[in-house]
Amino acid sequence: MRKYIITGLLVWLPLAITIWVLLWVLGIINGVFAWLLSAVGAVLPASASASVRDLHDVPGLGVVVLVGALMLTGMFVANMFGQWWLHQWDRLLYKIPIVKSIYSSVKQVSDTLFSSSGNAFREAVLVPYPHPHSWTIAFVTGKPAGEVADQLGTLSGAAADEHVSLYVPTTPNPTSGFFLMMPRAQLRPLAMSVDEALKYIISMGVVAPAPGEGTHPVTLPAAPESARN
Repeated sequence: MRKYIITGLLVWLPLAITIWVLLWVLGIINGVFAWLLSAVGAVLPASASASVRDLHDVPGLGVVVLVGALMLTGMFVANMFGQWWLHQWDRLLYKIPIVKSIYSSVKQVSDTLFSSSGNAFREAVLVPYPHPHSWTIAFVTGKPAGEVADQLGTLSGAAADEHVSLYVPTTPNPTSGFFLMMPRAQLRPLAMSVDEALKYIISMGVVAPAPGEGTHPVTLPAAPESARN
């Protein structure tokens, strides 16, 4: 009997968690949409504000409005006129003391992660962490630059471009983790894709990618004998 209960739980648990996450995201979107409707209704006449409040009862309207707003924004900034307005908006936010630090940091990270020309989170590798005799999966996020690269070259006696920046996610929540900078020679390339690596991490090694699937391995030099021992 216990076997059947566990089997049934394994069937329904992924679906239940998926529905719960979707409802949670939908609740956040509807909450923001309701706040915007309240703000709009507060500045409109009483006759019009009632009609605006009724829009809150339309199921899924917040998601439709969000997707439409994102699409229109993307279409607007895709041309020269939209790029000019975006540049002016960035200049305005960069002049506000506290907002400048937050906005610039988030913008740099988002541009790096979601840009089609970026290299962040394109490679999954094995790294010796937290000590030389244990290994974990990490994602290459780029190369050290500036003063950090110079100091790494001085400390290790190697060229700055021989180091890479890595993000080591935690299990089962990959949104938190550690930022490391290591020589390329200590990395081991993986043929699995980033999505497959994330599934492997979140499942704590239970869901392993099938052999032969994934992207081509990352071209990295083999580690020296000292790093293998």
